[in-house]
Amino acid sequence: MLNMSSAEVIGMKDMAAPLASGLEGVVVAETRLSEVDGERGRLTLAGHDVEELAGDGEVAFEDVCGLLWGGALPSAAEREALRGAIAEGRVRAFALLDRLGDALTARDGMDALRAAVAHLGGDAPPAAIAGAIATFAAAWSRRAAGEAPVAPDPSLRLSADYLRMARGAAASEAEARELDTYLVTVSDHGMNASTFAARVVTSTGSDAISAVVAAIGALKGPLHGGAPGPVLDMLDAIGAAAGEGGAPPPGGAERWIQAELAAGRRIMGMGHRIYRVRDPRAAVLERAIERLARTAGGARGARLALARAVERAAEAALRARHPDRPLRANVEFYTAVLLDALGLPRSLFSPTFAVGRVAGWCAHVDEQRRVGRLIRPSSRYIGGVRRRVDTPQGGLI
Repeated sequence: MLNMSSAEVIGMKDMAAPLASGLEGVVVAETRLSEVDGERGRLTLAGHDVEELAGDGEVAFEDVCGLLWGGALPSAAEREALRGAIAEGRVRAFALLDRLGDALTARDGMDALRAAVAHLGGDAPPAAIAGAIATFAAAWSRRAAGEAPVAPDPSLRLSADYLRMARGAAASEAEARELDTYLVTVSDHGMNASTFAARVVTSTGSDAISAVVAAIGALKGPLHGGAPGPVLDMLDAIGAAAGEGGAPPPGGAERWIQAELAAGRRIMGMGHRIYRVRDPRAAVLERAIERLARTAGGARGARLALARAVERAAEAALRARHPDRPLRANVEFYTAVLLDALGLPRSLFSPTFAVGRVAGWCAHVDEQRRVGRLIRPSSRYIGGVRRRVDTPQGGLI
């Protein structure tokens, strides 16, 4: 019988355990907040199908905050209370701008947002955090453009005020409604990377601000929340050959996409880690752009037509190249088109994602606290071992 140490026995057990790279298929929590059904292409937010909840643009960001934080869509009185609390968070954050040091001078909006939110400190309530993120993101964008930040208007709901603070001009009701559609659609999405980061930090007993700062750091990555800007770059490149407002020339989208694939580059906005069909959020945002084009006019209709042509071409090219791996439009594809139609610069796309996703982050922080258990997965050591042996000189071999 082999004489093995307890450490060696444990090591053998570790080697026998299945390795889930990227935690694929590993269930780490039970949640009431959202369910992602990748096979059927469905997203459920606290019992509500996202296409029904956000499909007509009637549910505001404050409503989904009430849903995720309280378990049900708020009554009229509850909605007004939430609107007031989030507005107060925007106002308080604006008062902090001069005390943020160089946070808002960062070249990247997510770097600025991460640094600014860290100044809140402690266990700020969810409404204060949600309001602050909107104020900080808009203020960073204004300063990056060489303009002075715009003070919040607490009489407005968050979507209208965010557009006003970011652009320096009032938003129409149609614009505010479709930004609400976006913010509701991206408010939560299962155990995504930023949400998991927030829950890991919370599980240590740390405060809510630390958890949200970690989530912002995760959302910055191009494999999570950083793709909408590059999607717009792609549409610009394909549309350039057609001239301003024109449709792509015959085969133009296909040629551009094939050249990107041949160069080994990814087609941004296509494919998702979970969905095996088209992302349901892409459908919601596509309809939002349609409504905006009907009510606000301008070049939005032409931009939507270009996006649809590029989506079809990309899907066909990817299907031919990867017949066993479905790669279809994800939420970031039409996010780019919608936020551009709302007049937001592409540098503000990822921070705007955070403006919506903070609703889910705060809900997960609360949920993880109720669990009260440290998240501590195992790893498998594959390095070498240097052992001490008895030799006349002693030492390690």
